[in-house]
Amino acid sequence: MIESLISSKTRVKLLLKFFLNSNNSSYLRGLEAEFGESTNAIRVELNKLEGAGLLSSNFEGNKKFFRANTSHPFFGDIHNLLLKYTGLDGIVERIIESLGDLEYVFVVGKLARGLSSDIVDLVFVGDIDKDYLFEIVQKAELKLEKKIKYICYSSEEFTRSARSQHTEDSLLLWSK
Repeated sequence: MIESLISSKTRVKLLLKFFLNSNNSSYLRGLEAEFGESTNAIRVELNKLEGAGLLSSNFEGNKKFFRANTSHPFFGDIHNLLLKYTGLDGIVERIIESLGDLEYVFVVGKLARGLSSDIVDLVFVGDIDKDYLFEIVQKAELKLEKKIKYICYSSEEFTRSARSQHTEDSLLLWSK
């Protein structure tokens, strides 16, 4: 759907990269390796997005790093559009209401890094009704036409061992 609105596949990849998780930052050669596209195509789109004020940049050594400009008036709208595009908004709405004492939901994996993916990797933290989660995930997979992989942690397990593993390269979708 979004490809019919935005004709540049490279621009879509960049929006996913920077606007799904605003903590993401990258430089031209890193994006070339990540996307498997030419630096020229990526450079053109980075310049357009930076010129529009959607991306900000800074130099670290000789590398120019880009990241989403979270103070741009359209940041929230673009972020929400991408959540709808990836189906993450629907997952959160359907699951959270009935799961039990949920504390956090994180997206990890490719989507958290802003890459398009047919697999949604989720981390749930709290006292969760796992049978209900299994049922709802199966329904969400059919609706989204994406595979959903997930892992559940109790609050204690998450605090003790998994927090550092899952919060560094993740996107916080929901918290209590």
